[in-house]
Amino acid sequence: MNRVNFRKSLWLVAVAFLLVIASAPFSSSSRVAGQQDMSGMEMGKPKARPTPTPQPKQQPTPEKKGMDDMPGMNRATPSASPTPNPTPNPQASPKPMQDSMPGMKMETETKPQPAEKPKDSSGHEGHDMGNMNMSGGAGKEQSPEMKESMPATSMPGMNMKGMGRVDADSLMIMNGDGMDIRVGRSGSNSFAMGQMGSGSSWQPATTPMYMWYKSAGKWLIFFHSDMKFGVNSQGGPRGVTKFESQNWFMPMAFRRVGPGTLQLRGMFSMEPFTFSGQGSPQLFQTGETYRGQPLRDAQHPHDLFMELSATYTVPLGERGTWFTYLGFPGEPALGPTAFMHRWSASENPSAPLTHHLQDSTHISFGVFTTGFTYRWFKFEGSVFNGREPDENRYDFEFNTWNSRSFRVSFAPNQNWSMQWSYGLLKNPEALEPGDVRRMTASVSYNKRFSRGNWATSLIWGRNREEHHNDLFTLNGYTAESTVQFLDKNYVYTRLELVDKNGLLNATERKSLGITNSHPLFRIGAYTFGYSRDVWTTDKFNVALGSDLTFYSKPAALDAVYGDNPVSYRFFVRVRPSRMSMK
Repeated sequence: MNRVNFRKSLWLVAVAFLLVIASAPFSSSSRVAGQQDMSGMEMGKPKARPTPTPQPKQQPTPEKKGMDDMPGMNRATPSASPTPNPTPNPQASPKPMQDSMPGMKMETETKPQPAEKPKDSSGHEGHDMGNMNMSGGAGKEQSPEMKESMPATSMPGMNMKGMGRVDADSLMIMNGDGMDIRVGRSGSNSFAMGQMGSGSSWQPATTPMYMWYKSAGKWLIFFHSDMKFGVNSQGGPRGVTKFESQNWFMPMAFRRVGPGTLQLRGMFSMEPFTFSGQGSPQLFQTGETYRGQPLRDAQHPHDLFMELSATYTVPLGERGTWFTYLGFPGEPALGPTAFMHRWSASENPSAPLTHHLQDSTHISFGVFTTGFTYRWFKFEGSVFNGREPDENRYDFEFNTWNSRSFRVSFAPNQNWSMQWSYGLLKNPEALEPGDVRRMTASVSYNKRFSRGNWATSLIWGRNREEHHNDLFTLNGYTAESTVQFLDKNYVYTRLELVDKNGLLNATERKSLGITNSHPLFRIGAYTFGYSRDVWTTDKFNVALGSDLTFYSKPAALDAVYGDNPVSYRFFVRVRPSRMSMK
């Protein structure tokens, strides 16, 4: 007869009793005393109970020795061939024994089932934000500030060691496959991080996010950036070759203030240092000035301070918001999301030739915007300084806020975003006084698919300009698309048709026999490129890329630009790694 190891049994009873008491305060439902279910305890596999025969009982294994006679054990018959670390079968119904220990239950062992992933009661199971390290340290309890800022959901794939569950009233929440920022303390009102474009514009909510994240007290802090550097070679007689870098850096911070949510945002560029004074070479590009002369065949460098803004949003019921946006500099409600933030243009180092007909007001030194959203719609209006930034790229400029604009945006679902806008720009050009009336319309689409993403934008912009009693209309059409496939590969294109009236100086007009001081030319630019991620970590995403651009133009410009100029670029792209919500 086997002897019972009473010392080991007493230790097991004591440990089980302590576990029952420790788990009782966290029970999700109350039961009659003595009937609680400790479903999370794994008691191992006891040997099969021997049948009453004259044969001696089977010797128990050392780790289970003495458990047969433990009072209070609710045990069921195990299978004949146990496997290591089985997952309890929820269909098994153990038969309670008399004098069963309260809270103890052992399931009948059946055929092993694959382990189920723990489900999140918030309904957002399986999201992965793989680049976010939110470890709180083992055994550390969350501070009230952390609970207020962190998402109210369990997100497999995130390093959340020691954090436990978070408040249902947190500032950052999961919404399907995306990440939202809650508006105030509303239980149902939030805005998608992916939907936030430049200024107060909208883009598709499924737009990928490449940024870093940090929680600091009651603040949520994000850092977004993009840098491309390499060789830019523009073809034809007016083309040059340069080594340069296009870049921008954007920190963002969110927190609750009163009944709403405050967003602070900055955007900075080192292009005043990484471009030459006249900017990046680009055939047929015009706009702004250098050394008192209008820029031709070059894209101007962006200012060191591209945006310093604050946005305050409060909920209006369950599906509406009212917001105000103040920027110095900032971006008024005019045009689509600026090209450096559009995902359809994310791989292309060049500014569109249509830039000054569509989204050139993205740096305005003085902007106030207010408006409201309701479900799929956004209505907003701005007063702002419509003067283009001067060629001093490091300063702050103070001009009258005498320009105004209005924009209507429509986002019927997470994959689509559309806008129509109209603005009056008072004397935007320093060298040519006169007002510009700008109208734009755009449609953007973004679709995630297995191991990839597809982003496309169609944009139209029109300027009605009046200079020295001359009135003329310029139109610009842009179709651009970027397809990511097999995780690391990107194919992109930009197709443009644009009216240009500032390509020739007085000497060139005279040599060509053109008497009009503002001759108008319809230019086409067709860019095709490819890039590939070559190094990806949890912090950085690095790619190599290249593109070619072909042009169409009137024959009258052949003497200046050549018959068939072709431009190319080779570049390295560096940005933060992607925040993934798989």
